[in-house]
Amino acid sequence: MAKKNGLEALGGLVYSTDSGRMCPDCSQPVAQCRCAEQAIPEGDGIVRVRRETKGRGGKTVTSVSGVLLGVEELKALAKRLKNRCGCGGSVKDGVIEIQGDKAELLCELLTAEGYKTKRAGG
Repeated sequence: MAKKNGLEALGGLVYSTDSGRMCPDCSQPVAQCRCAEQAIPEGDGIVRVRRETKGRGGKTVTSVSGVLLGVEELKALAKRLKNRCGCGGSVKDGVIEIQGDKAELLCELLTAEGYKTKRAGG
């Protein structure tokens, strides 16, 4: 790949006198940029609940994946689940992570909310 020189090395247009600051990814004005909006993920509609311990220093985490919701709705669902389980957790890359081994309880809660759930893993 050839080395970029001059303005090409900066990644393109950074500022326009017509519309102000420009987004480096989509080359649109920052006010009209849609890069931050994440689309609703695609999937088969089945929510998978999995118990994980790898890479977590021996701590058990229950992950919930396959929920077809936007970012804000996913955070709201995670908050409701954490409140019902009485423990902490987070949302990372479209996956809800709940601290502890709460797989059975999460399956019941998600089924009650109308999601089709499946236990994944061992």
